[in-house]
Amino acid sequence: MKALHASLIEKQAELKALDLEAASWRTTVELDQQSVGRLSRMDAMQQQEMAQAEARRRTSDIARIEMALKRIEQGEYGWCAECGEPIAFRRLEIDPAAALCIGCAR
Repeated sequence: MKALHASLIEKQAELKALDLEAASWRTTVELDQQSVGRLSRMDAMQQQEMAQAEARRRTSDIARIEMALKRIEQGEYGWCAECGEPIAFRRLEIDPAAALCIGCAR
């Protein structure tokens, strides 16, 4: 259990650091076509969209981790939020933030 807790804390810190690093990629693309050609601007806009999608995924992952940490504090970690049955340890090793057993996740 302590290893899973440590894994959650480590992953949370990693995601927050990545989010700070990637902030510059999510900024608005300039419309000045004299400094950036049309294709370069389109490429920059595509990179911006991808960075925003990654940021949304990271935000979701951070929220899942925070909920898992809260379940640990409340003594509810490792139990399915849907059916109340234990979540397989192997599943928690793969995804420490899992809130559902494999049956309910399907």
